Amino acid sequence: MIRSIWTVSTFIHAVLQRCAPTNIVLGRIRRRRGLKWGVPAMLLAVPYLIEASLCSAAVGDGASGWLNLIILLCLWNAMKFIVAGPVAVVLLLRARHREAVARRASERANAAVELVAA
Repeated sequence: MIRSIWTVSTFIHAVLQRCAPTNIVLGRIRRRRGLKWGVPAMLLAVPYLIEASLCSAAVGDGASGWLNLIILLCLWNAMKFIVAGPVAVVLLLRARHREAVARRASERANAAVELVAA
């Protein structure tokens, strides 16, 4: 029973990573080329928060209770984008540090080769 639940949840996770628009955007932000867009992507949380507010007002005015699921989804997506900004900054700093270390090691190796050749 646990194995089948685990398998189904793994399948659903894989499908959502490939098909859900927010997961696609966040996946591209986490790549090296997309890290610079982490902080501006935080602004994408604003439309989700506005939509959640509008749905909340509609539920308060007597609309269907199913809109609460839309509210939860919007708040979850807004949280993902808000957290993506600082995470992208940390990942960018780590990537730049690794690149600087590799560049210095390459320069030292080139200098050693030049000394041996001279």
